[in-house]
Amino acid sequence: MSRSAKKIVALLIVVSAVMCGWYGAARAVQALAPDAPEWVHIFTDVLGIVHAKYVEDVSLRDLVYDALDGMLTHLDPHSAFMKPEEMQEFVNDTRGSFDGLGIEITVRDNYILIVSPIDGSPAADAGLQPGDYIVKIEKESTRGLSSLDAVKKLRGKAGTKVKIQVWRKGWSEPKPFELTRAPITVQTIRSKSLDKGYGYVKITQFNQTTADNLRDALKGLEKANGKLDGLVLDLRNNPGGLLDQAIAVSDMFVASGPIVFTRGRGASQEFAAAASGTASYRDVPMTVLINAGSASASEIVAGCLQDHHRAVLIGERSFGKGSVQTIIPLSDGSGLRLTIAKYYTPAGRDIQAKGIDPDLAVGGEPWSGLDENQKKLIREADLEHHLQGAGEGPPVGGESPIVPEDEGKKEKQPAGDPQLDMALHVLKAWPAFQKAATPAK
Repeated sequence: MSRSAKKIVALLIVVSAVMCGWYGAARAVQALAPDAPEWVHIFTDVLGIVHAKYVEDVSLRDLVYDALDGMLTHLDPHSAFMKPEEMQEFVNDTRGSFDGLGIEITVRDNYILIVSPIDGSPAADAGLQPGDYIVKIEKESTRGLSSLDAVKKLRGKAGTKVKIQVWRKGWSEPKPFELTRAPITVQTIRSKSLDKGYGYVKITQFNQTTADNLRDALKGLEKANGKLDGLVLDLRNNPGGLLDQAIAVSDMFVASGPIVFTRGRGASQEFAAAASGTASYRDVPMTVLINAGSASASEIVAGCLQDHHRAVLIGERSFGKGSVQTIIPLSDGSGLRLTIAKYYTPAGRDIQAKGIDPDLAVGGEPWSGLDENQKKLIREADLEHHLQGAGEGPPVGGESPIVPEDEGKKEKQPAGDPQLDMALHVLKAWPAFQKAATPAK
C-alpha cells in the first residue's frame, strides 16, 4: 500500500481502537524471558551510542520515544506508542468534546487534508469541505507538518481566532479564512423520521455518550411517530470507538444471548458480554447499513445483530477490524495502545481482515474508504502487518464499482442514497415477509 494510503487510513485506525480497559503502568510490567538481559543490553548500548556519537545532538527522550514508536507500529496497524500530547488527544476524542475548529484532518500529498468538518462547527459554518487542503496556518506553510502538530496549531481556547489558507480542487489559488475557535461537541447520533412510523439513526462513532444519546434519539423518534414500525441503523463510515458502548447499543435490540467475546494469549484477555434482557427495542424491525468504512465497534454491533437474525444488513462488506486494543497509561503521561485479543461475533465468527458481508449487497457512495491514488476501497487486509484472520484469503464481493482515472474515466456517482432507499423498502415489506414465512394453521 502506498505511503499516502497509510496516512488516509491513519485517522480510521486512531478512532477505531476498541478499548476493553485502562491498565495502570505498574500493572503492565511483566517478567521478561531469561534471555532478556542480553537483548535489553543491546537496546541500551545502541541508545547510548546514538546519543553520544550521532552527528547532531538528539535528546534521550526523543530517541526513546522514537524507538518505542517503531516497536509498536511494527506489531500491527492498531498498536501504537502515544506521546503525552497524543495520549491527551486520544482521551479528548473519546470524551467527544474539545475547543477548536471542528475538523477531522489527516496528511496527504505532504499537506494537511480535511477529512470531514463536524456539523455546526466553525469549519462547517465557514464552508470548508471534505477534500480541502489547509496549505497555511497563520503564516506558516503546512507542507511537511504532521497531523498532530497541525492539531496543536488549529485547536485553542474558545473565542480565539486562527487564520488559515485553503486550496480546493478547481481553485486557481488558495483562499484565506479567519475562523473563531469554539467548544466542539462531537455529535455521535443523528436521527430523523423517514416516513410515518419509520425512523433513521446514524451513529458516527462510539464515544462515552453514544449509548445514552441513542436512547434519547429513539425516544424522540417514538414521540414523533407514535410507534416505530421500522428502524434504519446507519453504521456507514463509523470507524468504531469504545467496546462498552458497542455492547450497550447492541443490548438495546437483542433480547438474550451473547453479544461479543474475545480471546487472547491468556485468561486475562478473555471476555464475554451477553444481553441483559432489558432490550426496549427488541421487537422493532431493523435494517443496518454498513460499508468499507464500518470498522471495529460498528462491526461488533452489526455482527451481533446479524448473528441473532435481529436485523437485515444492507450495503457493502465492512472494514474487517477484528482485534481489541487496551490503553496502558505510562508514568510520564504517555501511553500504549496495545492489541491484546481478537473479538468474535455471537456465532463465533472471526471477522479479522475479512469483514462482515451484508445480507443484501447494495453499492453506495464510492468515496467511502477510498484512497484516491490507488482508486480502491481500503480495508484491514490492505494494511501492512495486519493480524491474519482465520482462513484469510483474497476478499470477495462487496466492492464499489470504481473505474480508475488512469483509464481515462471518472467515477460514477450514484443518484441519491440507494442503500438507504433499499433499507426503507425492506422495512416497508417486512409485514409481507413475516406473513409469508409464518406457517398456516
